Formats: sequence, structure tokens, C-alpha cells
Amino acid sequence: MSDDANATPGAGLDDAEQADRITRFWDVARPSAGRTSHGGAVGERSENVVPPPSWSFGDSPELADELLGLVLDGVKTGTAAAVWEFEAAEEPLPRKGDLSIVLDGAGAPRLLIRTTEVETVPFEEVTAEHAAAEGEGDRSLADWREGHERYWRRTLGQLGREFDPAMPVVCERFEVLYRA
Repeated sequence: MSDDANATPGAGLDDAEQADRITRFWDVARPSAGRTSHGGAVGERSENVVPPPSWSFGDSPELADELLGLVLDGVKTGTAAAVWEFEAAEEPLPRKGDLSIVLDGAGAPRLLIRTTEVETVPFEEVTAEHAAAEGEGDRSLADWREGHERYWRRTLGQLGREFDPAMPVVCERFEVLYRA
């Protein structure tokens, strides 16, 4: 879960169809992460067979596609999420080396990324460097703060939380390993 990530997979598909779509993507993308497969051979490690978590940026198909476009253009190499979002979803915080499959707004797998850095800081301590790495707006810290405050004021209420300048934010940097 990242940059206000949306863990909801492809709209209009049932769970089995979406799982199959992600597994097919993982089968093709896996070598880019240095993971190999021998057709499910006995003794093969599960991280080679089981796809990593999949999610989309933002909270709408439009935002997912907009932010994905920034990654595809090489502008966006960072993302952020409120710690409370991970807690509400009962998901672990990202760690350096984690793999993720990024979905587009329609739920199609588009990218395999690897987390390269993770830092948790209060919202008011997010750096200008991180804001620029997110690639959004004019890439300034002021623009990042305005946009993310607006986003979290809109979405945190669903988690029973309110935006707070001191709230913990997970700042994540990533590299693209494979693109569909």
C-alpha cells in the first residue's frame, strides 16, 4: 500500500480472474526480480511462485492511472502513505527489498517495483527531496504537503482518523524492475 494506495484489485473481475491475471504477470515479471521458476518444482521457494502484493496508487481509477503515468515517465520514484492506512488494512509496513505489483486504474498489472528506501516520519517532517521524488504537481514540498493534506483529509475519515500534521507517514522510494 503506497501513496494513498488502493488495495482494491480490478473492478468488474471476480477474485479468481484477478488472481489469474496477477499470476500471469508475475510469471513474466519474476525473472526481472532475480526470481526463477522451475514450473513449481519440489523444493522451490514460495516467493518464486506466489506473487508479491498488488495495489494501485490513489483512491480512484483516475488517480491510479495519473500516478502510474508518472512512474512510467520516470518522474515518480517515491510514494507515501499514512501509517494508519497500513494499520487499518492489517498490512505490514513496507521494507527495503519488498516487491510489489502496481495495478492501473482498471486493475491490470502494469509494474513490478522493488522498495529501495523506507523512512517513517511525521507529516510535517517529510523532506523536499522526498516530495520531489514523488513527482507530483510542481514537485515542491509546499505542493506535496497541500495535495497530501487534502487527500488525507478526504480519506482518513473512513478509517476513523483525522489529518494531523504530526501523523506518521511512511516515505518509500522504489525502482521499477519490469513494466508490462
